[in-house]
Amino acid sequence: MKPRLAENEKDSPIIVGLDIGTTKICVTVGRRSGANKIELLGVGKAESSGVNRGVVANIQRTVSSIRDAVSIAESQSNVDIKVVNVGIAGQHIKSIQHRGILTKRDYDEVTRIDVEQLISDMYKLVLPPGEEIIHVLPQEFTIDNEPGIKEPIGMAGRRVEANFHIISGRVTDINNIKRCVDNSDLEISFLVLEPLASSEAVLDDEEKTAGVVLVDIGGGTTDVAIFHEGIIRHTAVIPLGGNIVTEDIKQGCSVLRNQAEQLKVRYGSALADENKDNEVICVPGIRGREAKEISVKNLAYIIQARMEEIIEHVYYEIKSSGYEDKLIAGIVITGGGAQLKHLVQLVEYITGIDCRIGYPNEYLAKTEMLNKQALEELKSPMYATSIGLLIKGVQAMEEVEATEHEEVSKKGGKVKDIAEEKNKKESWFSKLLSDFIKDDTGIDDDTFIGRK
Repeated sequence: MKPRLAENEKDSPIIVGLDIGTTKICVTVGRRSGANKIELLGVGKAESSGVNRGVVANIQRTVSSIRDAVSIAESQSNVDIKVVNVGIAGQHIKSIQHRGILTKRDYDEVTRIDVEQLISDMYKLVLPPGEEIIHVLPQEFTIDNEPGIKEPIGMAGRRVEANFHIISGRVTDINNIKRCVDNSDLEISFLVLEPLASSEAVLDDEEKTAGVVLVDIGGGTTDVAIFHEGIIRHTAVIPLGGNIVTEDIKQGCSVLRNQAEQLKVRYGSALADENKDNEVICVPGIRGREAKEISVKNLAYIIQARMEEIIEHVYYEIKSSGYEDKLIAGIVITGGGAQLKHLVQLVEYITGIDCRIGYPNEYLAKTEMLNKQALEELKSPMYATSIGLLIKGVQAMEEVEATEHEEVSKKGGKVKDIAEEKNKKESWFSKLLSDFIKDDTGIDDDTFIGRK
């Protein structure tokens, strides 16, 4: 479900996304626009120095980075940021499948409130100590033994069953993120698993229906989400990302970390055979020492070895999900790591599955608030999660509106039913009284009432 068309986009509520990543902290400010788009009003980015592999390792540094990013976003958008939608990832994330059952009193139609009751019951599941449920995602529904129903609302039935994909995380890590946001004088609207947010920005409904794997390669983790028939089927977080590639280059080429990062970004390649043997990079020495020459092909060998390991982990998750043969739309790679040259070819070689890069520009509307250079930068795969958090915020807002409308309609229906029932009782009593008077006097009630 993508953002709907707003009648007056100027009146649309402002939504803020906060992506707390391992390499960067990004704050995006936007609102829903026409033609199923998101209008960006401002973007703030700061270096992340307190997060390790998607988990907060230093609260003070993380808070400082969040405040820097918020300050930049506020100055660009002229919006006072108070409430944010926050992305969450990390090795502690787990997922399980569970089934819920709801038995209604009557054979009336299934409402949104019934579905929310089923979801609410899932949050009561007993998990291992120290874990907390982040998301409860409905899959297929079964109504009175009729399986495979995706949209149960409006259908008649008494016994409603549903399969759920439940995502949980470690309470300590979740609380540390909440503490960072609280200490930054912000309030969390809701937490969103980062691959779910990224999927909204780079995948369309057709791909999700056909079967697709989203692979979000970030700085500290690689997030995997598998969709089939429009439903999320499997999620996983692999504790390897772009930063470990940088560390490999640092060790293998004996250079400084910032030099290793520049080598990866400017000259890095995921396939060594695509580089020339005689191509060499000259790296300045430290404090007057002689410059160092590094072979581009050797650099690519270092990168390829680590990327192969990451892709093997992804391929293992695909095979263990049971959907390997159902991925018609293939693999979509996004995140900062997706910018590595020849990565698509390496993924296709290892997995044998079609692959493409996912760019979050499909749902971005033109805006006068950002300059052309800033808008082009936001179309990079590294901002997929940030843009996705805005889209998830719009969806959440629309779901709340739909629920409130349904509750009001249901209450109105109840009042109407009570009034009709009361009128029925009153008319029945009037008829009974009329018959009694007629039998007793031989005169009908109209004549009796009009008699002096």
